[in-house]
Amino acid sequence: MSEEPAHHDCIVIGAGFSGLAVLHHLLAAGFDAVGVDRNDAVGGTWLVNRYPGVRTDSDFPIYSFSFPVAVREEWTWSEQYPTGAEVLAYLQFLANRLGLIDHIQFGREVVRAEYSEHAGLWRVDFASGPSMTCTYLVSCMGILDAPMWPDIPGRDTFAGELLHTADWPVPGVELAGRTVGLIGLGSSGIQIMPLLARDSAALYVFQREPNYVVESSFPAVSAEQMAHIRRTYDDIWRRAAAHPFGVDMVIPEFGADEVSAERRRLIFESKWQEGGHHFANETFHDLATDPRASEHAAEFIRSKIRQIVHDPATAELLSPRRYSFNGKRVPTGHGYYAAYNLPHVHLVDVRTTPIDEVVPAGLRVGARTYPCDVLVCATGFDAMTGPLTRIDIVGRDGRVLREAWRTGVRTNLGLSVHGFPNLLLSLGPQTPYSNLPVPIQLGAQWMARALTFARDHQIVLEATAQSEQWWAEEVERTGRATVMYEEGAKAGAWFLGANVPGKRRELLVYMGGGQVYQQHCMQAELEQYRSFRAQG
Repeated sequence: MSEEPAHHDCIVIGAGFSGLAVLHHLLAAGFDAVGVDRNDAVGGTWLVNRYPGVRTDSDFPIYSFSFPVAVREEWTWSEQYPTGAEVLAYLQFLANRLGLIDHIQFGREVVRAEYSEHAGLWRVDFASGPSMTCTYLVSCMGILDAPMWPDIPGRDTFAGELLHTADWPVPGVELAGRTVGLIGLGSSGIQIMPLLARDSAALYVFQREPNYVVESSFPAVSAEQMAHIRRTYDDIWRRAAAHPFGVDMVIPEFGADEVSAERRRLIFESKWQEGGHHFANETFHDLATDPRASEHAAEFIRSKIRQIVHDPATAELLSPRRYSFNGKRVPTGHGYYAAYNLPHVHLVDVRTTPIDEVVPAGLRVGARTYPCDVLVCATGFDAMTGPLTRIDIVGRDGRVLREAWRTGVRTNLGLSVHGFPNLLLSLGPQTPYSNLPVPIQLGAQWMARALTFARDHQIVLEATAQSEQWWAEEVERTGRATVMYEEGAKAGAWFLGANVPGKRRELLVYMGGGQVYQQHCMQAELEQYRSFRAQG
């Protein structure tokens, strides 16, 4: 006779930022909770994305949690925008300091999760090892957990070293004396490109769509600054939670057309020099909502490209024209534009002449073959929905999540799906477009309270069909009020699913502001989760 699967109150899938936050709060609420992760250590996105140049684009106080006071007092950051290695070390310290590591099973890749209405339980099956059951299943697989390879014929014929930024080799790649090709210029490509340029003999950058890159630096954190942050951490987090994009920044008083052209230029210049997301969030309050303001920011960045890049033709290729600022998530760069001034760096326009195929020696573009010893694909992810639809998640009546979303994503607040009882999603589709640790922490705390209520009142948490319709309409309404809606479609932005061939084009994030989203969550809690009680 086979043994019955081990049972837990809660199974938390993933051991990155979301998984650790949710697991911590569920354990604190008295649940028998276990975390599972397909990798061999904590870290999630920051464990597997270890390519050269990877770092945060948010300041360290809001790219870490405020809830473990002991960790706040003991952990010291070294740079304002920490490297991926430092973020990973923080998560590992957090997991060990809070005792979470003892509640996580590694090497446990979920392949199927199926709900039994008769038993009122989820059964979770893994690629290896015994299955488990739980009352409450929480997905913390993240939004960037399904990497995509470029859909180019002949990829398997490449005779050189083929790499993806989301699966960088350990301890690294030797590039000295080698010719490198780079495909993909989202955040990962923009971060890795200057280091590929520094270390290689020649670099070909294959660009389909240029980006508006806000240059930044990574100043060291002084002991005095760290001490001040520790004293004021709660205030910092309150301000970040009250900001539409989850950052500790001041919302500007004026719109871009409410000041003179010269004053506008000076404000743009000041925040450009400050670096990071200060340019997008602290220049003018309408960069995300007014097409004219967005275009003012776009032209300012184009002017900076022309100043930095010596070759006018290269500068023009690097200057987006098809869409305006905020059409894509704004990336930060560290010497990105200046790297194109190196004589061995070559920008190849593959919008005008697309890549035809990968050949053993490199890439063929039109009549020319570009030789490559190493081909680096920084081609992004099937974001938001990809981690959830690549496995079999089966709800009531055999309903499979990927099939349920085939005609459009439907959730209540991005947290719960009708037909999938007691399944909760951390950073699910239709949650805020934001600096992620803020909604992760607030969401984990909300989940712990919601599941405590469900346990104590013996109810099932499941989005009602009416709540899903309401939230879909709200996501659409607020999205249409931003420049991202039309400009993102032009730019092929991931938050519309436009970066994935064949994927349905729809808003995958909530653009109405993180602080407004939290008000909706609080209202649901005040109403005793009425919109999450499909059967009660």
